[in-house]
Amino acid sequence: MPGFKKVLFLCTGNSARSQMAEGFLNHLSQGRWKVRSAGVFPSYVHPLAIRAMEEIGIDISGQTSKSMDEFRQEEFDFIITLCDHAARSCPIFPGQGRRIDWSFEDPAAALGTIEERLVVFRRVRDEIKDRIKEFLKLESS
Repeated sequence: MPGFKKVLFLCTGNSARSQMAEGFLNHLSQGRWKVRSAGVFPSYVHPLAIRAMEEIGIDISGQTSKSMDEFRQEEFDFIITLCDHAARSCPIFPGQGRRIDWSFEDPAAALGTIEERLVVFRRVRDEIKDRIKEFLKLESS
């Protein structure tokens, strides 16, 4: 997509944080960004991440967990890590643009009842949303 900025969100499992970030940037940028997400050790899209995003009207149920290896040959304007493990494990991508490291708690590691775990997913979801809104303001100015 010529003229579009491209971003890759990375985290450990590509199951929650990076999936939510992908969903938010797609939603908030209204298609003006080419957005990907991947993991160091990809797994699955966490059902509570899907549910937390669905609660605010963003459907990520069609997204899939992918390995960062799938994107090694692709050029990005931004590589954004969402956890310390991904920041340490992130390889150098050829043609890599600006590297940004954000660190969010892993909601998939939360313990307790479904409702207690969902509280953590919602909090992390809202933190990611706020960070992406700030990012978009900076990149549009």
